[in-house]
Amino acid sequence: EEVRVFLMGDGASCAKRGQKVPQGYYNAADMLGMAARRGAKIGVCGSCMEARGIADAELIEGAQHSSMAELTEWHQWADKVAVF
Repeated sequence: EEVRVFLMGDGASCAKRGQKVPQGYYNAADMLGMAARRGAKIGVCGSCMEARGIADAELIEGAQHSSMAELTEWHQWADKVAVF
């Protein structure tokens, strides 16, 4: 199976490298990194990144600056879409 994850709004912050979360809390960047290393594509809304002051260089390895146009393409490609 091929997995694609698109982060938008505050979710864009989940792909920011170097997060330090309190012990016992999940580190979303680490979990996304694990998915990317297993072949998942991680897209991050460019407008959402800009609004939160996140530069391309701050994204975790495997995440990419993306766009609404790419999100549209991914929706057209997908057999199933989960939103949360």
